[in-house]
Amino acid sequence: MVESSQIGDARRQAARLATTLDFDELALGRLALVVTELATNLVRHASDGLLLIGIYAQGQVATIEVISIDRGPGMSDIDRSVADGVSTGGTAGNGLGAVHRTSGQFLIFSKIGFGSIIVARIARDNSPLDSTHQRGNELAYAGICIAAPGETVSGDAWACRQGATSASILVADGLGHGPDAALAADAAAKLLREDIGSSPRDVVERCHGALRATRGAAVAAIQIDLARQSLAFCGVGNVAARILSGTEDRSLVSQHGTVGLQVRKIHAIDYALPEHAILVAHTDGIVSRWDLKDVPELLSCSPVMLAAHLIRNKFRGRDDATVVVVQCN
Repeated sequence: MVESSQIGDARRQAARLATTLDFDELALGRLALVVTELATNLVRHASDGLLLIGIYAQGQVATIEVISIDRGPGMSDIDRSVADGVSTGGTAGNGLGAVHRTSGQFLIFSKIGFGSIIVARIARDNSPLDSTHQRGNELAYAGICIAAPGETVSGDAWACRQGATSASILVADGLGHGPDAALAADAAAKLLREDIGSSPRDVVERCHGALRATRGAAVAAIQIDLARQSLAFCGVGNVAARILSGTEDRSLVSQHGTVGLQVRKIHAIDYALPEHAILVAHTDGIVSRWDLKDVPELLSCSPVMLAAHLIRNKFRGRDDATVVVVQCN
């Protein structure tokens, strides 16, 4: 986002998406204020900023998520920046303070020399949203999926299904991009949502049959078991996955092939989860070699912050991209 004309377009895109969730006029007004303030902030103060607007799928309340990511100078005093009366540039809403007040959930990460990530979630009924959406032993997770430049739909898809002490995750990258790729990826994600209790190997095998009528996809299916502190992984194709902690960085092994077209014998691999483990899975729209040496703080932030960082700073720029981050313990 680089010019003021894009602010109105972002507001209109957000309104179109919100009407699909039956946002009323009051809810649309709250959303418009949040989008205007964050977009204005990017145009006037940030360097090479990105504004993402999508449906927040966690929880029971219809919610829109707005994510602002920049490579600006960063904020030296976050508390002051989000205080009422501190404007992002003379706008009527009085800047980030208004975004904070208006949002059901407001998250911010900023570091001098790195830039800022701001997440605002606006519920249809204006209800406050829990900071993690965790209940009991459930895991905190987040995913971001964007389309390739010039495309209106993403050929990637992801899904997460939680149990009391477990979670199943799937990330799919349809061959190529555009609507036909989306058809394949969405079919895989739908299968995970509907196929309760299957192992990652079984999920991929069923995807292989279900995707035969499509162009096929790279697929990674993952099951996290908190009781056993273990993770089972079954990957086919170039969906990357890593387990990170303060002391470990392990890449998970996928096999060659394309689900729905040609795959050798499908198998899963079990991994032990270290303490404070974080799972990161992403499609090949994100560069394969990345690290967090400059921003290790992201490991202790909400999962959406790490996902947003990778989307903004590690995006190849020529394909669909999806990142899913799960805090495993």
